[in-house]
Amino acid sequence: MTQSGLLVAALGTPVLTLLACLWRPVRERMLGLLVLAPLPALVVAVMALLGTGETAPMILDPGRLQIGLALDRPGTLLLGVAALLWSAAGAYASTYLRGKPNGGRFAVFWLLTLTGSLGVFVAADLLSFYLTFALVSLAAWGLVAHDGTVRARRAGVVYLLLAVLGEVFLLLAFVLLAVASPGDSLAIGAVVAALPGSPWCGLTLGLLIAGFGLKAGLVPLHVWLPIAHPAAPMPASAVLSGVIVKAGIIGLIRFLPWDAGLVDWGQALTAIGLCTAFYAVLIGITQANPKTVLAYSTASQMGLVAAVFGLGLAAGDGTAVTAGTFYAAHHLLAKGALFLAVGVVAATDARRLWPVLVPAGLLALGFGGLPLTGGFLAKLAVKPVLGYGLVGWLGTLSAIGSTLLMSHFLHRVAANPAPEPGAAAAPGLVWPWWVMCLAALGLPWVLAPLGGLGPWSHALGWATLWGGLWPVLIGGLLALGLRRWGAHLPKVPEGDLLVLLRNAGRVAAAVGDAIEHADGWLRRWPVAGVLLLVLALVLWGAMLASTR
Repeated sequence: MTQSGLLVAALGTPVLTLLACLWRPVRERMLGLLVLAPLPALVVAVMALLGTGETAPMILDPGRLQIGLALDRPGTLLLGVAALLWSAAGAYASTYLRGKPNGGRFAVFWLLTLTGSLGVFVAADLLSFYLTFALVSLAAWGLVAHDGTVRARRAGVVYLLLAVLGEVFLLLAFVLLAVASPGDSLAIGAVVAALPGSPWCGLTLGLLIAGFGLKAGLVPLHVWLPIAHPAAPMPASAVLSGVIVKAGIIGLIRFLPWDAGLVDWGQALTAIGLCTAFYAVLIGITQANPKTVLAYSTASQMGLVAAVFGLGLAAGDGTAVTAGTFYAAHHLLAKGALFLAVGVVAATDARRLWPVLVPAGLLALGFGGLPLTGGFLAKLAVKPVLGYGLVGWLGTLSAIGSTLLMSHFLHRVAANPAPEPGAAAAPGLVWPWWVMCLAALGLPWVLAPLGGLGPWSHALGWATLWGGLWPVLIGGLLALGLRRWGAHLPKVPEGDLLVLLRNAGRVAAAVGDAIEHADGWLRRWPVAGVLLLVLALVLWGAMLASTR
């Protein structure tokens, strides 16, 4: 099969599976097939990584709009690990949701979100990227609100409101990108190349960072993470934290002009990222729910990635993309595995927990840079970008904070075993967890040279190992202090900054009015009108299928 055919198969398989859900008997049995839908995308990514790391683009209209699909090295790396997590979490979901109501509806929203999630990594033009990004953003609402509890419905409302806000930011930015581009092409490379010379360059960059930063969980738009993750079913939490936030990361990679040397915007993104990295740790250590702790950890980790990207943007250094992509890929693997571990622990008697807690501890401490873990390699990858000055020391301090936060997670998850004596997790929960655990521990050592980072023989030197170990030791000592005096910390509600919005009704109404006005303005733009129309048709058809 040609490379173009493989790209089509990667997206076409979940779409065809979704169409099969129009037949109710198939839809009610679809949970057992979720493991298969991402596999063609995994095959595409593996073949690309074993070759050049890229694929030839598939362009539908090469002379004008240049709409099509393509894979570059960052997209290939993230597509591969995302497809692996989607497959493992799909297998996990078939057991986790077996016998529970509305399994068919869950499968529909799962496949919708999967299609958009894979699509953002291969979209090569504004139209395709916007449609897939909107699909992954809006369809994930069905995963967040699936349980139908008061908590889940509230989380769904908050998530959907912020998702729509992010779509407005990006739609405005994409319109400005299209208008500023001198030709007819909607290819991402063409419109981004024209961005530095655009009269709306500053506004466009601000909208792009706001829209993609919201999805990645950057402060102050991170609040959907700690609200949505605890409310969603466990397999959905795994992909929300592991994969969905990477739609924001790939957006920053695709749409920031890396060779322009935009110092002010780079410094601003670095500041936002570092603020997120530390703020999320401070709030996360006050949380009791292990899923909420993991959500704040995701915000913190994505903050560090944003800081790396900011430094690269300021210096006009595209190598920051390689380092940040690898860091994000490790996070995807490890965080997805840890969410699956929470479900395994909750179904296992306390006396049988060590086979889960020990490897989970390695993954958790890997976020602080524990030597010989995948997280250790991820820290080494971004260290040259962070440098050895103030930002470099802040990066080391963030490793200490990550160790503290993840130690707190281990304490909280160990306190939540199954209440039934002798209980053991079902094999359908255990083996997907082990697949992701082993992948998070071992795959980074394979992906580093394939991802363009070169061999890691120097990572085994004593000086390098000690450089990764001492922040973990300090973080561990702080975690002991947290165990002793943590009860005196203030109890911050999930969503933290949303507490400031006491009158949520009026705020929601004001945002709704603003969205309505923005929609009326956008309808004057032909490109935006087409985007909205196509998106509405896609989502309408998906909703119809889920309610039949």
